Amino acid sequence: MIKGVHAMFYSSEPEALRAFLRDKLGFTSFTDVGGGWLIFDMPEADMGVHPADPTRAAGEPAGTHDISFYCDDIHATVAELKGRGVAFDGEVTDAGFGLAIHLTMPGGVRVQLYQPHYEKN
Repeated sequence: MIKGVHAMFYSSEPEALRAFLRDKLGFTSFTDVGGGWLIFDMPEADMGVHPADPTRAAGEPAGTHDISFYCDDIHATVAELKGRGVAFDGEVTDAGFGLAIHLTMPGGVRVQLYQPHYEKN
């Protein structure tokens, strides 16, 4: 039976992105599978399904996927990550489902950080 989700980033700078995840975002629990490949253990995960929007006016086209990180206190998390040298795109905004902001990681990998408005189980 399915035990979890394995997420993957593709980056033109894989070593720098692995170091960023470990050193900047604090994912320090990982398995080194050799050849510089680190498989990071995630503390918690969830998965959503959103309606597609071929116009991209209010979403993404069918067949795409997205990875976001979430936290309990976005302002404290952003301040802590900025202290570690993480740069964010814009300011925290209310995206309806929660407070959100984006950051770009090495290799041009853009991700969202959000604090959900909904209760997590």
